[in-house]
Amino acid sequence: QVQLVESGGGLVQAGGSLRLSCAASGRTSTTYATGWFRQAPGKEHEFVAAISWSGGSTAYADSVKGRFTISRDNAKNTVFLQMNSLKPEDTAVYYCGAGTWGRLVQGRFRELDYWGQGTQVTVSS
Repeated sequence: QVQLVESGGGLVQAGGSLRLSCAASGRTSTTYATGWFRQAPGKEHEFVAAISWSGGSTAYADSVKGRFTISRDNAKNTVFLQMNSLKPEDTAVYYCGAGTWGRLVQGRFRELDYWGQGTQVTVSS
C-alpha cells in the first residue's frame, strides 16, 4: 500500500512563497495521477492541482493558475507544489492525493485511492 506525507507548510505574508512536498512510500503505480487539494475552515475539500505519472499533463484550479506550479520527481517518489504570490484566501490545510485523473480534477477527494494528513498553510495580510 501507499502512504503519502505532506510537508512544507507554514506561515507566510501575502505575496510570499512556499513549496509543499508530498512524499510517497510503498509501491507506487504508473496508473496513479497525483494532486493537491485544500480545505479552508468550514469548507469542503477543493481541488488545487494535478499531475500525471509522467508529468506530461497538469491541471490547475482557476483560482491558482499562474501562481502555483505542480511538479514531480518519480525517482524520489515526491510531488511538489510551488506556491507563489500567495494570498490570504489561500490559507487552508493542503492535502496530497493519488488516484485517477478524473477523480482528481473533478475534486472527488473522498474517492481517491490515497491521501495524506495535510499540512497547514497560513497567509497573513
